[in-house]
Amino acid sequence: MIRFTNDYSEGCHPLILKAMEAANLEGNFGYSLDPHSEHAHALIRAACGRPDADVHILVGGTQTNQTAISAFLRPYEAVIAASTGHVCVHETGAIEATGHKCIACPADDGRLTPEAVRAAYAANTTEHMVKPALVYVSETTEVGTLYSYAQLKALRAVCDELGLLLYLDGARLGSALAAGAVTLPQLGELADAFYIGGTKNGALFGEALVILNARLKPCFRYNIKQRGGMLAKGWMLGVQFEVLLQNDLYTELGRHENALALRLRDGIAALGYPFASHSETNQQFPILPDAVVEKLAPDFSFEFSSKPDASHTAIRLVTSWATQPESIDAFLRALAAAAK
Repeated sequence: MIRFTNDYSEGCHPLILKAMEAANLEGNFGYSLDPHSEHAHALIRAACGRPDADVHILVGGTQTNQTAISAFLRPYEAVIAASTGHVCVHETGAIEATGHKCIACPADDGRLTPEAVRAAYAANTTEHMVKPALVYVSETTEVGTLYSYAQLKALRAVCDELGLLLYLDGARLGSALAAGAVTLPQLGELADAFYIGGTKNGALFGEALVILNARLKPCFRYNIKQRGGMLAKGWMLGVQFEVLLQNDLYTELGRHENALALRLRDGIAALGYPFASHSETNQQFPILPDAVVEKLAPDFSFEFSSKPDASHTAIRLVTSWATQPESIDAFLRALAAAAK
């Protein structure tokens, strides 16, 4: 079985495993107060060009989103997000469980626009409604699309205009950085907070939350502890981000997965199949006849994304840091054979 199911099916990059083995018996301080974590935090601050940033490395994406957003908002405040956003559809109501509504905006290509933010804000105007306070975006989006620097800058402007926070989910930020959509210093300039995703880009687990807005920084570790996110063996997180942030490994892994995803995309397109979205990143969404999908399913693992019509299915194919070119070739051969 060749897997295109997700970008975290494999364990971690060998360099990370080697570094964790080397640190295994060091005897480190707990709760991310160890030298590895401190070094990782320093590397992240330097990469973002923000020596004033607070950095906290948590275990997973949903945990990071829930911990950050619940800490940043007052009890009556809400999140504005694309209807396809992870906090709206893939987190089992984690944000709502903390008492904060997610206001879902239509976004066919996965991207919020300033106009959508203004519309959501204008629709919630009195104390009888929730008060929009934070704009949530993902880079890359859930459908593989990207925000350009200009698009994020436009969202920053509308957030400033309306008094909203801008928070960026970077679960697949490695893919976005490799695609050239945005840089870490640009995120350091635009966001109130964002995270650098490790789980989906070569780490065993871990997401590095970068808090830039001074108002959001105080006592954040209390929130991590209360939400169950303070890992006793926090050095395990620090070691992984030490490795990822050195020698450009983080972006290199994103370049690898993107290159193979585009090879996959171009091969599928050459066979005449359309796509549900235009993605330049490691998630691809081809629309295939159901009969073709049935022929592929025994040998390839992938997710079903949507049903454009009664006889076609959009599937999701995801490449990772560990995907091999041979797997791309095998899929394209099988797809060509299935069409006959």
